[in-house]
Parts: sequence; C-alpha cells; structure tokens
Amino acid sequence: MEKIGDFVLKISKRHNRHAFKYFTRKRSTQAAVAVQQDLQHELEGIKDAGTWKGERVITSKQGPTIHVAGSQADILNFCANNYLGLSSHPEVIEAGKKALDTHGAGLSSVRFICGTQDLHKELEDKISKFHKKEDTVLYASCFDANAGLFEVLLGPEDAVISDELNHASIIDGIRLCKAKRFRYKHTDMNDLEQNLKDASSCHKKLIATDGVFSMDGSVAPLPDITRLGNEYGALVFIDECHGTGFFGPTGRGTDEHFGLEVDIINSTLGKAMGGAAGGYTSGPKELVQLLRQRSRPYLFSNTLPPPVVACASKSFDLIIQNPDLPKKLLTNTVRFRSKMTDAGFTISGDPGHPICPVMLGDAKLAGTFADDMLEKGIYVIGFSFPVVPKGKSRIRVQISAAHSEKEIDRAVDAFVEIGRKLKVIN
Repeated sequence: MEKIGDFVLKISKRHNRHAFKYFTRKRSTQAAVAVQQDLQHELEGIKDAGTWKGERVITSKQGPTIHVAGSQADILNFCANNYLGLSSHPEVIEAGKKALDTHGAGLSSVRFICGTQDLHKELEDKISKFHKKEDTVLYASCFDANAGLFEVLLGPEDAVISDELNHASIIDGIRLCKAKRFRYKHTDMNDLEQNLKDASSCHKKLIATDGVFSMDGSVAPLPDITRLGNEYGALVFIDECHGTGFFGPTGRGTDEHFGLEVDIINSTLGKAMGGAAGGYTSGPKELVQLLRQRSRPYLFSNTLPPPVVACASKSFDLIIQNPDLPKKLLTNTVRFRSKMTDAGFTISGDPGHPICPVMLGDAKLAGTFADDMLEKGIYVIGFSFPVVPKGKSRIRVQISAAHSEKEIDRAVDAFVEIGRKLKVIN
C-alpha cells in the first residue's frame, strides 16, 4: 500500500510540473506578444515611409500581356525579367511537358546521391559551350551559386574585392567566406586599383562585380576591371543574371558585349532563359569539380526538377538558333528610351540595356505612379529603399523582345499622361 508521504510527494511533483508548464507558456506568450508588437511597429514604419511592397496576383502565363486579379482587361507587363519572351514560348512549354513525362516531376535527392540525370549533364555541357568555359555546375538559383562560390574558392590568406553596389547574393556569399574583404566605390577604377594594392600581400585575389547592375541598368567597366586584374594578378568574377541570353551581339553577356573574357561566370536560368528557376557557375574545370565536392548549397539542396532543366535547355537552343532575338530587344529598348527622354523623363542606365529606370526620387511618388499606371493597363513597380538608396526611388521598366512597337508606344503614352498629372514632367 502506498504511503501517505510518497503519495503527497508524487502529487507535489505533478503540481510543480503543471505549474512549470503554465509559467513557461505564460512567459512565452508574453515574449511573443512583445515581439509581435515590435514587428507591427516596424511594418507600420514601412507603410508610413511609402516603401511597402505589395504583391499583385497574376492569373495568367508570364508574357508581354498578362491578366491581373481585380482587373478585367489585358495588362501590358513592363517589369518582368522575361527579356526574350521565352517564359511562355510554346517550344519551351512543350519541352517542360515532355520532360515531365519522361523524367518525372523531381528527383527527391541532392545531386551526389541520386539526383543527377542525363538532362542535367546535357544542360551543363550546353552552358559551358555557350560561355566558352571548361565546365559548369547547376544550382537551385543564382543566389545559391553566389552563396556557394566564395567560401570554397577563398581562404583566410586570400582577398575578395567587391563593387559596393553588387547584388545582395554576392554580398551574402562573400560574408560566408573567410577571405579578407575589400569594397571599392561603384565602378570607380581608381578605388579598385587602390584596393588591389592594399590586398597585394594576399595569396589569391578575386574581383567580384555584377556584369549589369539590376537596379540601375548600368554596365560594369569590364575592360578596365580585367586590365587591373591582369596587372595585379587577380581573377575576375561576374554575375551575369541581367546579361545572359540577350546582352552582347549574340546574347552571351557582358563579356561578349566588350569582346573579352573573364575567369568565372555565375548566372541564372530564371530570367531570360525560360524564367523558371536555377542558376550556375561556369569556369575552370578544377573550380567546378571542387564546388561539386564542397559547395554547401549544391551538396545540401535538391537537384533542379527535370521540367525546369528541359525548359532552360530549350531556351538556350532558341537563342543559339535565333540570333535576331537580342537585336529585336535592342531595337525595342532604344525606341522606349528615346521616346521617354524626348518626353522629359530621366532614364538612367546603359543606353543599350533593357533595364530602363525611370527616376522619380520620392518613394511615395513612385508607388502612386505605379498604381496609376496599372489603372491605365500598364504593369510596372515602384522601387524604393531598401532596394535602392533613399532619395533614388524609381520605376524600373524592363523591355522584352516580345513587346511590339505598338505596346512600347502605349506604355510611353501612359507614362506621359501620368507624368503630367503628377507633375513629374511638363
């Protein structure tokens, strides 16, 4: 028979356990409420500053003309990375459907276990030939490619010298490595040279830059960068997300635009190359082999789904077979830029690049302008801090080869009407 003392002790322990759970839950609830209040305050600050980023819902395929929830009419899309119009190209879609039937929806595995198919190897070979590099490795995104490169390539005795306006994925990738970090003023070659001198005692030196800077549409001065790289014994890396497939005479990117070569190229399959997903690193064979062995985003992420791979592969085929696609894009770009400039707008960026930022300055103005454009049937987005610096808010227009001249002119007319209404132009 259980003794009274033992029984009381058991009851006491049970009570203490319940009391502990209650007070722990109460403290957790109080902590959660406090955090919730902090987050709500921060969200309200974003809205008050006019930098809130809403998400419009598209109910159709991506293309020059789309359907947007809440609107009955067709909307002209001028803010997609669909530079060549391949996101909904019938041959690209058909390639994805075929791969879904023959190779399945996915591999349920990383590459080195049981996630490599013939489709992956064929696409990697195709990309290597496209960029004239020895080898290529695929990633789930170019963000992953940038996250996986620097940590593997550079050690504590090395240095990376990075443009101050490089994409967030380059910045994050550099943070993961143990190399000495140098940052030069945006496209300032004198500052780059000084940083190279400061890094002279380091073993390996890597200059890292976007080929095209996505928020400004400006092109890196690669001739000067490669010259300095050669002079100071530094490798040159470029992120080609806003160049691959359409920039340069045959769409090979910024290096082809200038008629030179760089050491390492990272780029995406999620913009001009079908627009689905995926990224890659192209470069020396030894580097790619080492990435397959040590790059964490590669080793610990599922392989690209077969339909995505097939869509990207078909996109490369179409670009190689149709060299007029980049030319059509350039024609559309020049038409839009010249008409907008004539109307009185300030358009930044390289005159030959389809990223055409319409500079407005004020964040709330950019948001209002974009909303009014949607009412006119033109889909554009206002960009503000922290995506761009404070005081440099803009509407980033992106031209596609799939846009017709009539559609370009319709967009310009809407800009002019809204611009006069909001007193941006006379």
